[in-house]
Amino acid sequence: MEHSIGFYERYFGMKLSSRREISQNKAEIAFLEGGSPGLALELTRYKAQAKFEQAPYESRVFDHLAFTVPDCEKLVKEMKAGGVVVTDEPFMLGKSRIAFVEDPYGTLIEVIERK
Repeated sequence: MEHSIGFYERYFGMKLSSRREISQNKAEIAFLEGGSPGLALELTRYKAQAKFEQAPYESRVFDHLAFTVPDCEKLVKEMKAGGVVVTDEPFMLGKSRIAFVEDPYGTLIEVIERK
């Protein structure tokens, strides 16, 4: 959980707003806010789950998250220096520059710079 919280705080400007245990399902949840007005992200960690594995890309039901950023190239460079997995280097898609990275547990994230 700490790695995920740190990732979203460092790279997307989010701040931890609350965190608590849920005894009914042996979980811990953390809420992060910020980056953009009204943006909130809930992270959940199930304590009985020893290992998290993403399904192969073609088998995923949930594909990815996306965040708009002011400078895609700069952020991806910073992420690479921090050891973040970059699955697709920045490229132009229409009038936007986009890239794909993974969070500490393999969730695919699209980074979008609108031009």
